[in-house]
Amino acid sequence: MASDRPPADCLDRRRAGILLHLTSLPGLGPCGSLGPEAHNFVRFLAASGFTVWQMLPVGPTQGDGSPYQTSSAHAGSPRLIALEPLLERGWLDELPEPADEPEGAKLAALDRAWRGFRQRAQGEDHEALAAFARSQSYWLDDYALFRALHEDEGNCWWHWPEPLRQREPRALSRARTRLADAIDYIVFEQFLFFTQWLALRAHANGLGVKLFGDMPIFVAHDSAEVWARQEDFDLNPDGSLRVVAGVPPDYFSATGQRWGNPLYRWDRIQADGFRFWLARMRTQLGLFDMIRIDHFRGFESYWEIPASEETAIQGRWVKALGDELFERLHQRFGTLPLIAEDLGIITDAVDALRRKYRLPGMKVLQFAFSSDSDNPYLPFHHDRDSVVYTGTHDNDTTLGWYRSLDEGQRGYVDAFLGYPNEAMPWPLIRSALASRSHLAILPMQDVLALDGDHRMNIPGTSAGNWSWRFGWEQVRPELAHELRALVRLYGR
Repeated sequence: MASDRPPADCLDRRRAGILLHLTSLPGLGPCGSLGPEAHNFVRFLAASGFTVWQMLPVGPTQGDGSPYQTSSAHAGSPRLIALEPLLERGWLDELPEPADEPEGAKLAALDRAWRGFRQRAQGEDHEALAAFARSQSYWLDDYALFRALHEDEGNCWWHWPEPLRQREPRALSRARTRLADAIDYIVFEQFLFFTQWLALRAHANGLGVKLFGDMPIFVAHDSAEVWARQEDFDLNPDGSLRVVAGVPPDYFSATGQRWGNPLYRWDRIQADGFRFWLARMRTQLGLFDMIRIDHFRGFESYWEIPASEETAIQGRWVKALGDELFERLHQRFGTLPLIAEDLGIITDAVDALRRKYRLPGMKVLQFAFSSDSDNPYLPFHHDRDSVVYTGTHDNDTTLGWYRSLDEGQRGYVDAFLGYPNEAMPWPLIRSALASRSHLAILPMQDVLALDGDHRMNIPGTSAGNWSWRFGWEQVRPELAHELRALVRLYGR
């Protein structure tokens, strides 16, 4: 049943937003970046009446490109750094040619910008870089050394020589001296990311747009945090995985999802005063106005899979210390602008934990028509204290979803929506905007009425995901005006 309890502070009024990851922006390079097109998109949001831009995690990705498997819980992805501002500052002489190999050309350009910075940057720029390094040292020191060692050794950290793998002080000191140039470059790279990020956030906030981020519950095995804090993770003595994270069979996959992340040793993290999580939250609050906590269910209990298993079927639920963690976070930061990703198998205990800390949950309309009128995702069950989506990055586009339904399912959807004259996805978009949920989020693919060929991710698969980008030629000239009218019509 829907509740009339007051919405959380971060849902201060009815709002609408768009879900679009930064990599999906058009523009120069192998993926979208923090450059001019990001600022153009902010202006499009404002012109359309939207006041929230939701994106996926922005950390450094690994081989499969998944933003949920990053080599740092704090660092920004170098792929997201824009080259245009570096040209404007005079640190870069020219942009790569369009015919150049995108990834390699981007890395080469960033290296040239580093050389240009050292040769031509003003004194205040060098002071700003030094100040950044000092302010972010709580994570940057370990990350820069980790990245430098990773490139030098050419292997995952658990295959490094034992003194480095075990972080023996003398071995780390020698490595810092030997790899000083590489470490300095990595610090500069992060300085560029955070400088460009703060400029984008200032622009967005100045136009009334909030940035809505995404914080994965887990971190990648081959990450700076796991290497630097091995005692906080359930590993074998040699650093290999004993157990891994995932979820049991569900709507998305008959064999579940074996994510492969290391699991936490919650007792050790609690004994350390939750320092690991306090640092993560500090960084995320510096980036975003609102934060989605991915897989909130795992803070109450998590699905533990033996590392030897190839699927997620043979796992078990293990109790976590989410209550103690969120109590500590609130002691440190006060009221937090958090949204709980509470999809999947949600027990009464998980829901009680979310409600105790006044964390809004999620309602996905594509899940609403799979049963009967008791389905909690149907609009008349929505709380004001929630975020409604037509679909998320893990769903098909709404048009693709609708076309995949059989005749009976489509008939149910059509009947519920009043046999609309508008073509999909607009009836479902209207339903999201009309919902009692104080925040409605529409994937950019739905705003552009794109089919299933344009989806972002297929859960349970590891190839062909995370690469979708839109082009401004897909945006009809009148679209912003039409969206603004809808936002006003539904009081957002």
